Amino acid sequence: MEVQLEAVIREKILTAVETPVAASTRRDARMPRITGKAMAVIGMRRAGKTTFLHQCRADLLAAGRRKECLVYFNFEDERLGELAVDQLRLIPETHARLYAEAGTEPVTLFLDEIQCVPGWEVFVRRLLDSGEHEVFVSGSSAKLLSREIATSMRGRAWEIPIYPFSFGEYLRHHGYAPPSNPNQTTQGEAIEFDRHFASYLDSGGFPEAQSLESTERRQLLQGYVDVLLLRDVIERHGVRNPTALRWMLRRLLGAPGGLFSVTKFAADLKSQGVRVGRETLYEMMGHLEDAFLLQAVPIATDSEKRRQVNPQKIYPADTGLIPVFDRSGKANTGHLLETAVFVELKRRQAEVAYVKTAMGYEIDFRARHLAGGESLIQVAANLDAPETLDREVRALVDAREDYPHADMLLLTLESRLPFPKVPESIRILPAWQWMLDAETSG
Repeated sequence: MEVQLEAVIREKILTAVETPVAASTRRDARMPRITGKAMAVIGMRRAGKTTFLHQCRADLLAAGRRKECLVYFNFEDERLGELAVDQLRLIPETHARLYAEAGTEPVTLFLDEIQCVPGWEVFVRRLLDSGEHEVFVSGSSAKLLSREIATSMRGRAWEIPIYPFSFGEYLRHHGYAPPSNPNQTTQGEAIEFDRHFASYLDSGGFPEAQSLESTERRQLLQGYVDVLLLRDVIERHGVRNPTALRWMLRRLLGAPGGLFSVTKFAADLKSQGVRVGRETLYEMMGHLEDAFLLQAVPIATDSEKRRQVNPQKIYPADTGLIPVFDRSGKANTGHLLETAVFVELKRRQAEVAYVKTAMGYEIDFRARHLAGGESLIQVAANLDAPETLDREVRALVDAREDYPHADMLLLTLESRLPFPKVPESIRILPAWQWMLDAETSG
């Protein structure tokens, strides 16, 4: 049996080494300057984790590494059968026999869906300890969600989050060059980027969904969610009430950015004849977050009690998912824009909360940035109505009392100039400009 397994492994290694890296849209995920850790590529299904592994392989090839020392290995292969953890040694052993001439150059293994093998982390830690291998791991199957890869490695992994396309990645994917300086564009260029950005909000950033008609795109994304629910939530966690789970999902993704209370939702379900405990609902919500389908945003507070009693705001992983679940029939441009801003903040690895001021105003996002500093961000599709502008500005001014050192941003959909006058402490920007400006702190 092991002879047959070794033959399959041998074929997979030879194929991986000799297969050129396919062209793809470059992802902007950051690679750390750190050694001795496995790179754990995490993110929702179909966001582009496997493509990113191949991008890393291409970068190493371009840097002069030998192709024989860069091995991509996908464990979702029925020929591998019930591969046991002690048989994982056959991969580096087989590679060493095939490419004995590789010499002292370290071997980089790109192990895709390795969580299919129970106990795999022991194998990977042994590879790292040998000092002869660099390791990338990725996966999001029912047996082990990709977020848990880094946890199970006990400090020996570095997370690299992969999200659906950012706006800059979207532009490059469709053959458009992002501006070298987003803050200095002509009126004609700004109008063009307004158009591209509106299209981006509508289609979302899942690579496979690009250029599809709206009906096909919604069917594709609905399929993504169905597979995720079945494999990563229902099967993996043994969910016994899938009806309540699907009701919760429709509620959460049908009104992105809305306030959600588990207690209130449990009461709503009860009124519909569906009885489910609050603890079960909290668990379901946690499962959906762990699968990267959505994320909850708490109220900004240092009080744990206040955080627990206040509702959370919920955002999906991508704007493309919103039309799949929004049955209101109304224009949802504001929801799309707010979701896109939230996902961009998470892509920048900011700590995000929403703010309720002493006077009862709400700030969409308080973002604490990885490099230090914080921002208060309001999002409005347009500022044409004086009452809209007044509401957004009053909220920011009121919040400034509690966050005196925060940058204050008002992000809007279009770049129609001139923007209305606001206090000097507030900056108004088209959201696409903020997203494209790598120098923007918020």
